[in-house]
Amino acid sequence: MAPIDSSDNHGGTTGNPAGAATRADRLRRKASRTVVPVAVAGVAAATIGLVPALADSGDPDLPKITARELVAKIAASDTQRISGTVKITTDLGIPSLGGLAGSLGQGTEGAGAAPEDRLTELASGTHTLKVAADGPDKQRLTILQNSSEYSLIHNGDQVWAYDSGSDEVFHAQTGAAGHTDSRSRGAAEGTPQQFADEALKAVGDTTSVTVDGTVRVAGRDAYQLLIKPKQSGSTIGSVRIAVDADNGVPLRFTLSPRSGGKAAVNVGFTKVDFDEPAASSFDFTPPKGAKVTEAGDAADQEAAGQGGGPLADLLPGGLGGLEGTGGAGSAGSAGNLKTKTVGEGWTTILRAEVPGGEGLSSAKDSSSLLDAFGDKTSGKFGSGTVFSTRLVNALITDQGKVYVGAVTRDALVRAANADR
Repeated sequence: MAPIDSSDNHGGTTGNPAGAATRADRLRRKASRTVVPVAVAGVAAATIGLVPALADSGDPDLPKITARELVAKIAASDTQRISGTVKITTDLGIPSLGGLAGSLGQGTEGAGAAPEDRLTELASGTHTLKVAADGPDKQRLTILQNSSEYSLIHNGDQVWAYDSGSDEVFHAQTGAAGHTDSRSRGAAEGTPQQFADEALKAVGDTTSVTVDGTVRVAGRDAYQLLIKPKQSGSTIGSVRIAVDADNGVPLRFTLSPRSGGKAAVNVGFTKVDFDEPAASSFDFTPPKGAKVTEAGDAADQEAAGQGGGPLADLLPGGLGGLEGTGGAGSAGSAGNLKTKTVGEGWTTILRAEVPGGEGLSSAKDSSSLLDAFGDKTSGKFGSGTVFSTRLVNALITDQGKVYVGAVTRDALVRAANADR
């Protein structure tokens, strides 16, 4: 860094007090040259601590590649061994789901370490994860917390989850080795690859896909794939995927809202290694004295397996997973809800209805509470309340229908009007 005052003249004429720097001036300049670099170093250290993935500087000079070739490179990637540190930051404009889960009864006795309860925490705030994978039958994900950690381990037909804070263990068997249920899939979730897979399902006539330069992520050269909706009405502005130039593995996934501002979802490696992880990474024995909860029967596991991974349902390809059905226009059920999807691509909306409005009477009686969290709206469908986040909006009608999607409020109203 250049000196603060490049005109400082230490060879000033001592016989000319008017042209020489005073002792105070020299001390002030010396202090400025000392304090400013220290301050800059402090800011730099803080920045690296907050955003490790941005510590790399300079865009690598890589061979030209087309969007089609880059998508094919991702699809053709056969890398099955990976380990490293992942940072995930999610800002959907909703409260921390960790505390919310507790208030809703999740994480209570007998389920404190269950993956379907704990992985929802990744849907808000900033988290640091340690991940490791060695093929389809061995994965480990550890969420690092202030004074504890939560680990989810899949090894063959065994799935273990351990919460060191509560000293609780969850155990499930997948049946045959190689078969994965919702819990074993969870051990592989939370990586850029999982999010990229969902985003690439959206590639089609409703989507613009381009290559947007190069970048360095976790010390690796990468291309940037830029995905944008062509349709109006979506709240998603863009998806950027940093793809390892050597092996095609997604290293970072960034989802930005159409409204602008900071990313709503940013998942990226800060450290990554493609060597074989240690076999001990996938071993687990419950600590002595820990409370162990066994999974329920196969039917319970299958029911818990419906739906995508954390945040995946924000993307068009994953919306169908909300009700365990296929693409747009399909119908199904979740509990006593009748569900279907309407629209296509980035403007797909999940529509749910409680038969006869059953179960909504208490909500109707608490309209003042609903109004405090949402905005009243009306249309040809009747009247209802809209609840908004930075990406996902939901319309609950007074007639007991629910419309939700990564779409604008107007798009929800249009869907409700057309669904009368």
